[in-house]
Amino acid sequence: MLLAGAMSGCSMAPAYQRPAAPVADNFPALPPAVGATADSAAAGGTQRSATDTGWRAFFPDGRLQQLIEAALENNRDLRIAALRIEEARGAYRIQRADRLPTLNASLSESRGRTPGFATPTGQPQTGERFDASLGISAFELDFFGRVKSLSDSALASYLATEEAKQAAQISLVAEVAKAYYTERAFAEQQALAESTYDARKRTFDLTRQRVEAGASSRLDLRSNEQQMETARAAALALARQRAQAANALTLLVGQARPAAPGAPPALDDAQADAMSALTAGLPSDLLANRPDIRAAEQRLKAANANIGAARAAFFPRITLTTSVGSASRDFSGLFESGSGTWSFAPQLVLPIFDTGRNMANLDVSHARKSIAVADYEKTIQSAFREVADALAARSYLGEQVAAQRAVQEAQAERLRLLQLRFENGVASSLDVLDAQRELFTAEQALVQARLLRTTSAIDLYRALGGGLK
Repeated sequence: MLLAGAMSGCSMAPAYQRPAAPVADNFPALPPAVGATADSAAAGGTQRSATDTGWRAFFPDGRLQQLIEAALENNRDLRIAALRIEEARGAYRIQRADRLPTLNASLSESRGRTPGFATPTGQPQTGERFDASLGISAFELDFFGRVKSLSDSALASYLATEEAKQAAQISLVAEVAKAYYTERAFAEQQALAESTYDARKRTFDLTRQRVEAGASSRLDLRSNEQQMETARAAALALARQRAQAANALTLLVGQARPAAPGAPPALDDAQADAMSALTAGLPSDLLANRPDIRAAEQRLKAANANIGAARAAFFPRITLTTSVGSASRDFSGLFESGSGTWSFAPQLVLPIFDTGRNMANLDVSHARKSIAVADYEKTIQSAFREVADALAARSYLGEQVAAQRAVQEAQAERLRLLQLRFENGVASSLDVLDAQRELFTAEQALVQARLLRTTSAIDLYRALGGGLK
C-alpha cells in the first residue's frame, strides 16, 4: 500500500519544452579574401567532422599527445570537475531515497521512579520497560509529486555536472594545445632574434674596424650598435615570454614536464591545413555536440522541476509513521507471546496561512527558470559566435599567412640587393640597416600569423564539440 501510494504521485511541474535556438539557421557567409583565387579558397583537403575526430587524430604531434594525456590525468581544474560529479551524484541519491520509505529497527530500555504521592498505594514505585520495534517514520505519501519533482531536479543537476566535466575536458585539450604551440612560436621567434643579433654583431664589429681605419663614420657605427642592441632586447623579451608560456603549459599539465630530447618539429602549412579542414555543419548541430549547451539545458530542466515542487507545497502533505514490535518489563520476556505492540499514525498537514511563504517560493522558482532559459539561450549564442569567429579566421588566416610569407621573402630579397649595392658603393649603410630591421619585423610577423592560424584551427575544433575521444 505504501509503495502504491508513493508511486501514484503525479508531477505538478510544467511540461518541459526546449526553447528555440536564438540564432540564425546558418552561419554567416563571408566575402572572399582579397587576392584569393578559387583554388586557394577550395584548399584544405577533405573536410571532416570535429565530433568524429579524436584529439589524438587531430594533434599528430607525439609530444603534444603526451602533454594532453598528462593534463587529462593531473589537471586540478578537471579533477575538481570530476569531484563535482561525485558530489552531485550523492545529492541525487539522497533526494531519490526520499521517494521510498525508510525502515528502521530499534531496541530501547526505559526506567523511571514514581513518588508515593502519585501512586494509588502511596508507596514509591520503580518501573522498567524494554521495547523492540520495526517501523517507518514520517514517510511522505507523494500524491502531488513534490518529492518526485525534487528528485527530478537533483537528477538534472547531476547530469549537468557530467556535461560540465566534458566541457572542461574539451577546453583543457584545446588550452594545452594552444599553450604548446604558443611556446613553440616564442621559441622560433627567439631563435630568429638570436640569429639576427649574431649577424648584427658581426656587422657592428666590421663597422668598428672600418671606423678605426677611417673608412666609415661614427654615425654608421652607432646605427649598427642600435640595431644590434634592438635585436638583443627582442631576444631577451622573447626568452622571457617563452619561459612564461612554458610555465602556463606546466600549470595546465598539472605536473613538471620532463625535458624531451631534441627540438620539437616546426608546424608546417600542410599540418595547419589538415587541422583547419573541419566541416562546420549547421548551428542546430551545436545543441547535440556541445556539452556546455547540454549542461545549460539540464540546469533548465532542474529549474523546471523545482516549479513542480513549489506548486505541490500548496496542497496537503500526507505523512505516515507506523511500527510493529514487542514490549516487556523484563528483557527476557521481550519476545514472549502477548507482548506484541503496533502503532499507525497518519498525518495530514494543510497549509492555511504561511505569510506568503509558499507563493514567494513559487515566484522564486519561476524566476530561476527564467534565468535558466536566458542562460541556455546565451550559451547557444556564445557557441554560435565562437564557431562563426573560428570560421572567419579559417577563411582569411590562410591567405594572411601566404601574404605575410610573401612580405618576408620580398624583404629578404630587398636586403640581398641592398647589400650588393652597398658593396658596390651605390647604397648607403642606412639603407641596409633599414632593410635588416624590416626583414626582422616581417619574420616575427610571419611566426605570429602562423601561430594565429594554428590556434584558430584549435578554437574551431573546440567550438564544434571536438576533443573528447
